[in-house]
Amino acid sequence: MSPHPLSRRALAEFLGTGLLVAIVVGSGIAAQRLSEDVGLQLLENALATAMGLGVLIVLLAPVSGAHFNPAVSLAIAALERRSPGRMPMRELVAYVPAQIVGGISGAVLANAMFDVPTALSTTDRATPATLLAEVVATAGLVLVITGLSRAGRSVPVIATAVGCYIGAAYWFTSSTSFANPAVTIGRVFTDTFAGIAPGSMLPFLLAQLLGACVAVGLVMLLFPHQDYRPRHRL
Repeated sequence: MSPHPLSRRALAEFLGTGLLVAIVVGSGIAAQRLSEDVGLQLLENALATAMGLGVLIVLLAPVSGAHFNPAVSLAIAALERRSPGRMPMRELVAYVPAQIVGGISGAVLANAMFDVPTALSTTDRATPATLLAEVVATAGLVLVITGLSRAGRSVPVIATAVGCYIGAAYWFTSSTSFANPAVTIGRVFTDTFAGIAPGSMLPFLLAQLLGACVAVGLVMLLFPHQDYRPRHRL
């Protein structure tokens, strides 16, 4: 359990998720302006996101655990429901809205930094292939975070692993690995390289929740016992 008051932890989740979306959207806009090749644009976007996410985890994990993702928070709550250090329901109720509002705020901030009007995206992304990709991407991300956390790995190790996974998943999934409901909702509010149309949002959210459920099942099989050595929980 974090020693910080719930309000401070929720603020950390708001800030972390907001900055994550600002990185995703802002680097996408910059990539479009700096490069004409779509593959190079995606590479620039992926590198910025992977590095920025790792930094945010190291910075804010001591405060809130650095979830920045409702799928991660829900998975942790499910896995810890019978453990001595379980995540209280009031923490989950505070984290998820903070993450969603943070995601939307991050998109608006990125738009403002690049002088782009905040508008609903027109980029339709939901297809059978991309929805399958979101199940895989989210399952993998949640498995990496919760599996390493249950194995007692340090925050820097988890931050590095998560950044590397997201950087790779940009490329090996056809959806470019949104893998995060709060980030998905935030990206609705930018009609730029990283945007997603409102009509694609709900299918993506459902796929991400399914992926989180798959990850919880895998974690229970692969890491059935929590390592309770003192550390900042992720």
